Amino acid sequence: MIATQPETAGSRNATLGTADWLSLAAAPTFAIMALLTCVLGVGSADAWCSSAGTSPLSGMVPMYLLMSAFHTAPWLKLISRRRGGMHQVKE
Repeated sequence: MIATQPETAGSRNATLGTADWLSLAAAPTFAIMALLTCVLGVGSADAWCSSAGTSPLSGMVPMYLLMSAFHTAPWLKLISRRRGGMHQVKE
């Protein structure tokens, strides 16, 4: 039998904080990967595949851009929280 210690509110908040920071890191990471792939030409296999008549949307750069777009939800949530806080009137 494995004994576990009860979770405290502080440890649970620390875990959620770490998860929040990791979710915020996804979108910029994928955007940087798209930029590096485009600039450095790391995906040279894409050029070979595109010469075979495939779609221009089938390369690594569009994939990274789509992944970056799909992972913007935490950023939008953070922005909306901050803007919501700015419009509140303090009494």
